[in-house]
Amino acid sequence: MYATNIIEGLHRQFRKVTKTKSVFPSDGALEKMLYLAFMNVMKKWTQRYHNWDQVLNQLLIMYGVSRLK
Repeated sequence: MYATNIIEGLHRQFRKVTKTKSVFPSDGALEKMLYLAFMNVMKKWTQRYHNWDQVLNQLLIMYGVSRLK
């Protein structure tokens, strides 16, 4: 799993939220909107990843135990 994919996904969610409203009354309104979007994304991040055990085992084989702990 690459960090850039996670960042791109977060950026995509921010664009989706801000695209629906072209003008914000203040900077604070934009910050609140982005904060709420970020909180919704965070809920999804706490979910378990599909086949995570298999991915973890492959990482252990590739990089060794000492590098992953």
